[in-house]
Amino acid sequence: MTEPATEPGTEPATEPGTEPAIEPGTEPGTETPAGPPAGPAAEVAARAWRNLGIVFHERNDRRREVAEALGMSFFRAKALRRIAAAAEPLTLSDVAELLLTDRPYATVVVDDLVGRGLVERTPNPADRRAKLLTATEAGRAAAAEAERILATPPPELYDVPAEDLAALDRIALRLLGESRSPEETAPGQTAPEET
Repeated sequence: MTEPATEPGTEPATEPGTEPAIEPGTEPGTETPAGPPAGPAAEVAARAWRNLGIVFHERNDRRREVAEALGMSFFRAKALRRIAAAAEPLTLSDVAELLLTDRPYATVVVDDLVGRGLVERTPNPADRRAKLLTATEAGRAAAAEAERILATPPPELYDVPAEDLAALDRIALRLLGESRSPEETAPGQTAPEET
C-alpha cells in the first residue's frame, strides 16, 4: 500500500510520539544565529579566549582592585570614570546610556557618587528640570586612580618575550580594528601590515 499523495511543502501526518526530531532553527519561520565556526582554528580561538579570560579576570582581576582601592563597587567606579572622562557635563540619561542600564539605577549610582563628594549636580541651562553631572576634583582623582590600576599589566605579561608581546599587541590592535603607524612601533619592531 502506498502513502497518499500530499501537497508540495506538506508532510504526511505521523502518529503522536513518532514525529521526527526537528533541529533548532529549522522550523518554518524561525531563524537562529549562526554558531561559531567549527574546526581546529575555532578550537584554538576558543581556547585563547578562555585563557585570556583566566589571565585577565580570574588571576588579575583589576576590577576587584579598583573596587577595593576606591571603596565602592566596580560599577560605581565605572560610572565615575565615565563622568570624569566626559568632555562636557553629562545628563543622567547620558550616564544610563553609557553604562547600559536604566535611569532609576543610574540615579541610585549617581546619588551615591554625589553623597561621597565625587560628583556634583548643576542646573542644566537647556532644561530646567534636568541636572548636569560633573566629577569633582576628588572624583577626578579617584577616577585617575581607577584608570591607573586598570592600565597596569598583569605581572605575567612582563615575563613574555618582546617578540611575543609585539605579536600580542598586533593581534589586540587587529581585534580592535586599529593599526599602528611606523612611528608608534617599538624600537626594533616593524609596523604591522595593513589588512
